[in-house]
Amino acid sequence: MARILLIEDSPTDRAVFTQWLERGGHQVLFATNAEDGLELARKQLPDLVLMDVVLPGMSGFQATRALSRDEATSKIPVLIVSTKSMETDRAWAMRQGAVDYVVKPPREEDLMARINQLVGAA
Repeated sequence: MARILLIEDSPTDRAVFTQWLERGGHQVLFATNAEDGLELARKQLPDLVLMDVVLPGMSGFQATRALSRDEATSKIPVLIVSTKSMETDRAWAMRQGAVDYVVKPPREEDLMARINQLVGAA
């Protein structure tokens, strides 16, 4: 079981992803904005961060960059899950330090397989 931080402002997406993660045996922490998510990541040091891009205030891209540049959180993989589907968005996410980029809405099996691979629970 991994501890996964979900940074997602959509109540619907948050509920769906939480259900999938818990069904997969993972513990879920969540934040509804990037600033709270960064603070939670520093305090809790989750095994993985699932990050939305379009968030109130700081974007998921900015938050990913902050996590990847902070010595305390730089080893935590960030998986971006976003409605932004342009290849440039994916490329930018990877340049900010994300390990992968998934376009919403993902298939449960595909997202969970990628998460389990990243946290070593496959």
